[in-house]
Amino acid sequence: MLEDVKKVLITEEEIEKMVKGLASRISVDYADKQLVLIGVMKGCLIFLADLLRNISIPVEFGTITASSYGSGTVSTGQIKIINDIDIEIRGKDIIIVEDLVDTGLTLNYLKEFLSLREPASVKICVAFDKPSRRKNPIDTDYKGMDIPDEFIVGYGLDFDEKYRNLPEICVLKEEIYNGVLD
Repeated sequence: MLEDVKKVLITEEEIEKMVKGLASRISVDYADKQLVLIGVMKGCLIFLADLLRNISIPVEFGTITASSYGSGTVSTGQIKIINDIDIEIRGKDIIIVEDLVDTGLTLNYLKEFLSLREPASVKICVAFDKPSRRKNPIDTDYKGMDIPDEFIVGYGLDFDEKYRNLPEICVLKEEIYNGVLD
């Protein structure tokens, strides 16, 4: 896999520090609340697990699978819920956990979708943000790092379902995805 990587953008140590910082802020902000993390699958899986292990207060979690990509690599702009959450969120404080926000379409949709279930609040936590790709304005309440508009993989992020298990955030070589992203 490493032969497909152009460079390491964010190291394991930088990711660990980022996750601990976010978990610490969340633990303080929700100390006396009923907190539920809702992870957006599949990419958030590793980030969600690390975040959960570092939050120091009681917390529930669930997952939701949503897609705006279909079988391609460019967003269709239409969001489809593939698997919904299986826990009650009415009256609880929700944080949607996502690995990467770029266009903002999916997170905006999910925030509205989950708000219909009458939680006490809905906030957003993202590990990585590509603000240069934003199509819809979105407020990320907890943000790990801004990243440049490069094709990244690792730490849960994939290309064609591969590279999720890389421990760093890596920039993929153009020849690996060239012609696929058009």
